[in-house]
Amino acid sequence: MKKNLLYILTLVVLALTSCESPEYVAPTVQRQALTSISAIFTSGPFTDQEMAKLDIPEGEIPARLVIPVPYFYPVTSDNETTEYMTNVRIKAEMATGCNIEPAITVLDLTKENAFVFTDAQGKKTNIVITGERVKSNACELTAFNITSPVELSGVIDKSSKKVSVISADDLSEALATAEVSAHATISPDPAEAHNYNEPMVFTVTAHDGVTKAEYTVVKEVPEKIDFGFDKNSVEQLFNMDPVSNLGMPAYNVLVGPTIAALKGKVVICAGDGSTPIYINGISGAKLGEIKLGAAVAGSITNDEAEHLLIVNKANGGETLNIFRSNGVEDTPVLFHSFTNPSSFPCGSKIKAIGNIDGDAIITITNEGIDGVSATGEFIMVIVRGGVVADVVAQDVSATGYAWGSAPVNFTTVVPRTVNPADGIFLSYYGPSQLSHIAADGTVSGQFNSDTTGWGLNPNCLDSKAFNNCNYLALFVVSHFPAWGMGPQLYLYNVTDMGKFTGSDITDLACLELTNQGIEWYQLGDYSVASGDVVIAPSADGYKIYIYYYDHNSQVIGGYVADCIKR
Repeated sequence: MKKNLLYILTLVVLALTSCESPEYVAPTVQRQALTSISAIFTSGPFTDQEMAKLDIPEGEIPARLVIPVPYFYPVTSDNETTEYMTNVRIKAEMATGCNIEPAITVLDLTKENAFVFTDAQGKKTNIVITGERVKSNACELTAFNITSPVELSGVIDKSSKKVSVISADDLSEALATAEVSAHATISPDPAEAHNYNEPMVFTVTAHDGVTKAEYTVVKEVPEKIDFGFDKNSVEQLFNMDPVSNLGMPAYNVLVGPTIAALKGKVVICAGDGSTPIYINGISGAKLGEIKLGAAVAGSITNDEAEHLLIVNKANGGETLNIFRSNGVEDTPVLFHSFTNPSSFPCGSKIKAIGNIDGDAIITITNEGIDGVSATGEFIMVIVRGGVVADVVAQDVSATGYAWGSAPVNFTTVVPRTVNPADGIFLSYYGPSQLSHIAADGTVSGQFNSDTTGWGLNPNCLDSKAFNNCNYLALFVVSHFPAWGMGPQLYLYNVTDMGKFTGSDITDLACLELTNQGIEWYQLGDYSVASGDVVIAPSADGYKIYIYYYDHNSQVIGGYVADCIKR
């Protein structure tokens, strides 16, 4: 580790000593003289976050550079950016050997700010940097639901702008709700009665009042591809700071956040006894708090049929209560109650695969006790036909695996399928290996899960089935985000375990989605390296969502993909 630390510090020193430009003007690219100019908040809840960015195309640099500042920030809010325009920090990206004089620091973007740009050949150009608030041109239909005479969720194909309503009911006078891009409008009004037995066209108009998109709602059943999701349909939904945007605890507060997703919402549980909040699963906008009732939110998750599961934390011998609900506005009801069969605490992580109204497996990982002992124990709650058939305490310590306390030093245990005979997956810091352990206790796969070898915490897992495939998500949170180490996301197709092969997590043959360059928002320090990841198939079987949360790096984000045959 000392060698790694020395190596990183050496790189930092070399980077700092090689800079020839003023602060915030970093020689970062070789493509052209001036690549982009970014505006950064200097005050308010979003201090140090990027407000806006102007990308400069190749060619002659324009004499007037206008940074397009969004009308609202975040764009999903009603928070106008006017008050921040007069005191904005500027960051310029330009090639080595270029310079801007005088040095760029903090500007008033309501004014024309004059500078001289000098390229690597010594050519000088007079430029002006200013800003302009612009209204969004986003005009997407993000959700469409029939509310009467039946409740139906429309399946939106963004490429064709078609919304499929899967139903055999008479929809000649149906009412609906729609969600569109922030500050956009939709017409005609879906809340009024319309005839959806025939194709119905809606127009979404962006906030700028000019940009428009037409969507056609059709009563039909879209054809699916045979297996899994269409890789061309993968889209990142949002990636943002949960502290400034959602009011979640900061990185240095000892909590272990868990997340769940259902019916277009993402539920976030801090794990500190507070009531979980929920956000829009498409835009990330905060919507409110869930109803908790008698449930105690130690951790949360969702199954494959859009049910929310909530469990309390319990020491050895204490009672564990698993509550369930069908939506964020429903009061949770008790699903099953039992005594923690271990002497080790649990409840900081709960995971579920399958449908708790049918066949499912719920896993709850036990936690080691600092200064006492590590543990290799977890609890498997087996659901058959919508009722709990068995609660099984398992221990994998004979394999050499044992973990410490929550929320940082323990693992997430997830089953491969709803059949206990198909084994489990686990991964945690030290030995930092993504492993599959078969039902007989043998380790049938074992791969390095920390690409730095020491600085990441690969202990966030989830597993779900979607469109005839079994998927495993691994989210790697960062121990040291302030040192340039960021979170990473991996999604594997573990239907065929013959493809669970490779040298490490980055090149497994079953890898289907990865992001090793997730942007994060806590850059100043490091503290509690906890987080979560969840897979959420839509109940209609057409879409799969993946959401992640890194508490230390302060980032929450999500992806969506579908299995529509095009």
